[in-house]
Amino acid sequence: MNERFEKLANQLLEKNENLSYGQARAWVESLWEDFEATYAKAGREYKGQEMTEKVVLHYIEQYGDKLHQFEIKNKKFAHLQKDDHLKH
Repeated sequence: MNERFEKLANQLLEKNENLSYGQARAWVESLWEDFEATYAKAGREYKGQEMTEKVVLHYIEQYGDKLHQFEIKNKKFAHLQKDDHLKH
């Protein structure tokens, strides 16, 4: 799982140079967790990590270059806007 997160975080960094590695990793983990939780709450059958990885990669491709601009109102994700991470 760690390897998947690392791979996705590096792909996000390729799309968005405004994020540190720590921020990119936090975004990936949060997107992953949020997708799986939402999918489960909807009563959907779990399709495995491969499907979740594809969905998170899709989010990265679509929105990765803008994630640093995202205004977070949900306290659960507030840590994603912190500026205390080292740049890559």
